[in-house]
This record gives sequence, structure tokens and C-alpha cells, in this order.
Amino acid sequence: MSWNPALDPHCPTRDEVDAIDTLILPRARDLGGFEVRRALPAPKRQMVGPFIFFDQMGPAEFLPTRGMDVRPHPHIGLATISYLFRGRMHHRDSLGTDAWIEPGAVNWMVAGEGITHSERTDDKTQVDPMPFFGIQTWVALPKDHEDRAPLFQHAGVGELPFLEGEGKQVRLVLGDAWGARAPVETDSEMFYADAVLEAGAAIPLPDDHEDRGVYVVEGSVSQAGTSYEAGQMMVFRPGDRVSLKAGPQGARVMLLGGATLEGPRYIWWNFVASSKERIEEAKEAWRRGDWENGRFHLPPGDDAEFIPLP
Repeated sequence: MSWNPALDPHCPTRDEVDAIDTLILPRARDLGGFEVRRALPAPKRQMVGPFIFFDQMGPAEFLPTRGMDVRPHPHIGLATISYLFRGRMHHRDSLGTDAWIEPGAVNWMVAGEGITHSERTDDKTQVDPMPFFGIQTWVALPKDHEDRAPLFQHAGVGELPFLEGEGKQVRLVLGDAWGARAPVETDSEMFYADAVLEAGAAIPLPDDHEDRGVYVVEGSVSQAGTSYEAGQMMVFRPGDRVSLKAGPQGARVMLLGGATLEGPRYIWWNFVASSKERIEEAKEAWRRGDWENGRFHLPPGDDAEFIPLP
């Protein structure tokens, strides 16, 4: 039997049963002209399947000399994906990866026992303001993969399954859904998809995944007669057949979920782990700053600075 991912588990009685198990209204914060809305983790929900962190980045417009400038920092126990709708972002990591994250593509970074990376919008060729909009997500790793070796995988927009018809355009970013499978290797069962819906178009949620959620990026969708606007995340009860219908302006949604993990996770700063001891070990390793022989290394080509331990 899998673990219930609600932070405050509650078994509903018959008059409380609804297709939507949890409605999440993200917390917004301004990072200096750049707004981030965090849907996960939420007070009533730590994860949707293995997805433990979900941030909407923007929309924003970056000037050529001002944009995202996240110095090298560490991760453990998770995998990251920054999925962009507009703009581009420079990724460097301690494996030696030097790549750009661009709209519709997948850059999948598995931290495992430990990785360091930076994220910047430092394109020297940029002369005009750059629109920027996307979703950053963390996936918690199963216990038997927490100490695995770090990994980076890239899949271009043309490599991802693209399903189209009946007013829908769906790109499968991770995992499997609707009979298709994305090319990136994952350590647990999941699905993550970007769907653009014309006005009135309907999309069914995959019914072969234990945990399922939907985040409304743009427009609105309705389910069982209730409308949900941009910036809301709905988490659905397992086993129900659920379909969403786009509102009069259409919609763009991210669909996510998968198998729940064996138990909750501890989150501290950029670390995710199944035990507090793992968190403390990672904190001490970053504090020591032994970049040559220690647990963490700085990205080649971006090793002149780093974010210190809070």
C-alpha cells in the first residue's frame, strides 16, 4: 500500500467525496521584477506523485543586462526540470554540462548523491528585451535511488511525443501517458505533459497513474461544472475518470503525477531526502567547501562564485 501524500491525511466520508482532492492556490513572491508562484509543496499537499516542488517563473521580460542570475548551488535526492514556454536559460553543472534550456525541450538533471549547477540568462548576443515564462519542477527520488550517481539528459522539442487533434496539442515531457512515452529515463513511474487547448476542447487525465494533478498556466478549465483559472492547481482523487474542458478563451495546462513514494520527504533549502541525517550530511559537505575532494564540485566554467549555505 502506498503512502498518502497529503501532509494532513484525512479519509473523506461519503458526503465529502469529490473528484478534486485538493485545490492549491500558489504563494507568490517578487524576486525583484520577477514573480514566482509556488504550488508545491503546499500546506495540505507535499507531493503529487513524485513531484515535490512546482514553481511558475514569470511571465517577465528580461533586459539584456538584467535577468536570472542564479549562482552555483547544490542539490541532493531529486531530479530537476525547467520547462520553458518563452525565453532561454543557461545551465551549467558539476558534471561538465554546458547547455541552454529552450522552449519545449527537456533538460533533466538528476542530483542523486549530489550535484551543483547554475542557471543564468547570460546570452552575450541578447540586445533586445527577452520574454521569459516557464515552470520549474523537482521530482523526489525513490529511497533506493537517493544515492545514485548524478546524471544530465537532454531531449529536444522534436524528440518528445506530440499528440494533436480535436482542439488539443499535447507534448509529453516526462514518463508515459495516453499510450505514448517520453524518451528521458526516470527512476519512478510518472507523467508530465504540456497541453494547449482550444476553447471548449476537452482532455482526459491519464487513468493509469495513481496520483494526478493539473496546473492551469493560461486561460481556464472546468471540471464537474466548476471553473478553475490560471494559477490554480487541482489534485484529483485516485481512480476517478476525469476530463477537463477549456474555457471560452482556451487554456494551457501542465498535467503531472505518477506513483506515490514510500513516505514523505524532508526539504531544506535545495536538498530533498528521506531522512534528516541525509540533509545534515549535505549541509556539512557544502559548508566545508572542499570542491576538489569533497562531495560537491563547482561547475567547470562557472566556478568563480557560489551561493553559501543559508
